Amino acid sequence: MTGPGLFITLEGGDGSGKTTQARLLQEWFESEGRVVVRTREPGGTEVGGLIRDIVLHHRGEVSPRAEALLYAADRAHHIATVVRPALARGEVVLQDRYLDSSVAYQGAGRVLGRTEIRDLSLWATEGLLPDLTVLLDLDPAAARARLDADDKPFDRLESERDEFHARVRAEYLALAAAEPDRFLVLDASLPADQIAGVIRTRVAELLAG
Repeated sequence: MTGPGLFITLEGGDGSGKTTQARLLQEWFESEGRVVVRTREPGGTEVGGLIRDIVLHHRGEVSPRAEALLYAADRAHHIATVVRPALARGEVVLQDRYLDSSVAYQGAGRVLGRTEIRDLSLWATEGLLPDLTVLLDLDPAAARARLDADDKPFDRLESERDEFHARVRAEYLALAAAEPDRFLVLDASLPADQIAGVIRTRVAELLAG
């Protein structure tokens, strides 16, 4: 595992239920007496909040390579100032999105290349990988229906065409297939409590191992 702490990331397309599962997992960990740090990328720091506003809400064009570098800059600062210190204290870090998001969204969605984007993130984070990555897999059409029901404005990535989101989903599944020991892939259309139960079982196995 990642030092004395535990690093768990949640991945999946927008609308897949990451926030709900992070909350349920946090509640379970805290009921077990663990200290939990809930965070996200981009935007887990003050600097990250500024970057998040650019990459998700800037109205003008942001070139794909500039976008990828902004995500990497956010990630480098976030890992150095929030995640690694928490892990060193023996805490549990539950994080909404990490480097797999960049590989899926910028590498596949923006067609910048899996290897280049992954290498950039690994350089930015000095090679830190999660102990467990939960991938909430959901058909893009179902995800879009959930987002529509929320009645909130779409950000820059949520507004992308169906083909973009299909590439993102396919890349996520390919990443999970390549690293089955790190990934837990779950059908995000299942009831939230059922999903949470499977995640807790996998985490308990990880802690026992």
